[in-house]
Amino acid sequence: MKVTMYGTEICHDCVQAKKELTACKDVQLEYKNITGDTATLKEFLAFRDKEEMFLEVKQEGRIGIPFFILENGEKTFDIDEYVELPKTKGDFVHALNVCSIDNPGQC
Repeated sequence: MKVTMYGTEICHDCVQAKKELTACKDVQLEYKNITGDTATLKEFLAFRDKEEMFLEVKQEGRIGIPFFILENGEKTFDIDEYVELPKTKGDFVHALNVCSIDNPGQC
């Protein structure tokens, strides 16, 4: 399965999700770092500005990453609902993992 992931290396949840997806043999990951260049940031912001799924995220002051797009076009914040992720040391908890601007640890 091909998965496109929008995230950043300064977000713990993104780093962990990328690590877990990279370890999945059944997943072809296309990682897009939103802090790597403005073109990728604009691409992400277009989704954030237009997709209804981001309404609650924005109201709560969160960013909306990690954000995933599946090969069939479906969009989600919870990749573990679609991919069986390997357990890694530190057992990352997946539950609407979207980083907060003003509340570190509220991802």
